[in-house]
Amino acid sequence: MMKLWKRASGALKDRKSLFSISFSSRKTSFFRNPDLDSAIIHATSHDDSSVDYHNAHRVYKWVRSSPPNLKPLVHALSSRVNRTRSWIVAVKALMLVHGVLCCKVTSLQELRRLPFDLSDFSDAHSRPSKTWGFNAFIRAYFSFLDHYAFFFSEQIRGRGKNTQQDSLVQELERIQKLQSLLHMLLQIRPMAENMKKTLILEAMDCVVLEIFDVYGRICSSIAKLLIKIHPGVDKAEAVMALKIVKKATSQGEDLALYFEFCKEFGVSNAHEVPKFVRIPEEDIEAIEKAINGVEEKEETKDEEEEEKSIILVERPEFKTIITDKWEVFEDEFCFTCKDIKETDQDKDYNVDPSLLPLIVIDEPVYFTHTLPDLITF
Repeated sequence: MMKLWKRASGALKDRKSLFSISFSSRKTSFFRNPDLDSAIIHATSHDDSSVDYHNAHRVYKWVRSSPPNLKPLVHALSSRVNRTRSWIVAVKALMLVHGVLCCKVTSLQELRRLPFDLSDFSDAHSRPSKTWGFNAFIRAYFSFLDHYAFFFSEQIRGRGKNTQQDSLVQELERIQKLQSLLHMLLQIRPMAENMKKTLILEAMDCVVLEIFDVYGRICSSIAKLLIKIHPGVDKAEAVMALKIVKKATSQGEDLALYFEFCKEFGVSNAHEVPKFVRIPEEDIEAIEKAINGVEEKEETKDEEEEEKSIILVERPEFKTIITDKWEVFEDEFCFTCKDIKETDQDKDYNVDPSLLPLIVIDEPVYFTHTLPDLITF
């Protein structure tokens, strides 16, 4: 009876918000778009049993097709989230923002930070003993997206200013930021027993997709990095590289545990648990020798090239198609050594939106040189 009352109350609130939009649409405002406002309310409804894919993708299409829609989007989202005390609306709003960031249009550089603050969110519709897990989940998800928005904005602005290739220090700092984002992603998990709900499972699917993307970029960046690390490199840069490689090893272990947890919880995108292989000690020792300025004994040219370019020696059960130009991974998720290309082109959403994922990371990529085998299947 209580659940029915809550659903009816939530539906009434959504209708009230839609009516308010209809009334306010009579007044012209640069920061208001009634159709966009309506789509956002539907996409962030109080219904915890389903996700409105159709209206979510309507929002994404607006963002891609017309950058000026960003200001109405920010206004509508902030108004919606700042008033809510419902964990359902908060989670849906975060997934919607996640999808907007995945549109990767250049106008998003204006966002920098999320237009609302859920760092101290607390649901007000149930007892804390029942909602603490949802509150923690929302705070962790918000923390990642807030930092990711800033990171993404920095990357776009940096590309606009620098036409030359990034220095080694800049590459190292970028990897460190990606590793920090990955750490935040791993904090997003359902911790309470009452959280096995459709909405939480959908949010976890989005998180797992993002983990593949971020960790893949870390792997490919490390592959490029090791080629540049040699005994003659600057000591400070070698120290940074060593910390990055050690952290990559540690995060690989954390990721293995995280995916096992997701699989047991029932997250569909984690049904195939990747095998995370540790980086051999000899590769770490090679960087340590670069730090100490110790020259290794001369070996054959082939052996030297192999040590510089390969992080992991074994590739158990990892299927690849190898050509003279790239390695194309048969897995659905592949990652690039190149910077992710931003685009504001229209996407074709003439298919049923319910068949589309809530967030889309849709840049097919190829490897231009050896990738560290930190993830195998």
